[in-house]
Amino acid sequence: MMYSKIIASQNKNKMLVVLIDPDKHNKISLLNISKIIKQYPPDFILVGGSLVSKSINQTIEIIKEETGLPVFLFPGNLLQLCDKADGILLMSLISGRNPDYLIGNHVLAAPFLKSTGMEIIPTGYILIETGSKTTVEYISNTTAIPAGKIDIVVSTVMAGEMLGLKMIYLEGGSGADSPVTKTLISEVKKNSSLPLIIGGGIRTPQQAEEAYNAGADIVVVGNILEENLSLLQSFIETRDKF
Repeated sequence: MMYSKIIASQNKNKMLVVLIDPDKHNKISLLNISKIIKQYPPDFILVGGSLVSKSINQTIEIIKEETGLPVFLFPGNLLQLCDKADGILLMSLISGRNPDYLIGNHVLAAPFLKSTGMEIIPTGYILIETGSKTTVEYISNTTAIPAGKIDIVVSTVMAGEMLGLKMIYLEGGSGADSPVTKTLISEVKKNSSLPLIIGGGIRTPQQAEEAYNAGADIVVVGNILEENLSLLQSFIETRDKF
């Protein structure tokens, strides 16, 4: 099970995850990215996005067949659920106060998810304000926590852990102007024992290394690989330094 692997590697080895948005790929580009991923494999793959109008099923089938890696759903809404994935990050948007993203959609999804038998990892999703308003904020109708409000972020993380969530995902949102700060990552890590995922705005291996050094257990990269696939090798080499 993936969560067992995450716990086993926590505070020992770092993990890298590639996020694939079906809307930004066609069959040819999926085959291309799969070829690179097979050569420089991340620990697992996330599939999802804020909108997603293309087939989640087809994307997952191609990625799994071509790479052989575990694929987890990273859903932006109920329409992105499918039974082809190995698991799901069942995210509760605990930085916001929209009940649909805290529990409402989860209630609707629960019967389907249970029927699939896929691995479910309850994850506290915290959106951090890092510049311009992101797609996630528009779609979820929530407000990101300002990056400077470290006490609020830390308290939110502690509450999520007390509520029984199994991971924390700090993100600036897809296409963020800049990644979550080192100071914020460090303070969260000091105050929580949960595996910590950092995503959004990480565009260079150096930024990934800074996140790892600050306390990130898992770094997620996505948008930058759509622009430059060759960077995956450097991200993998950065992960392997730890």
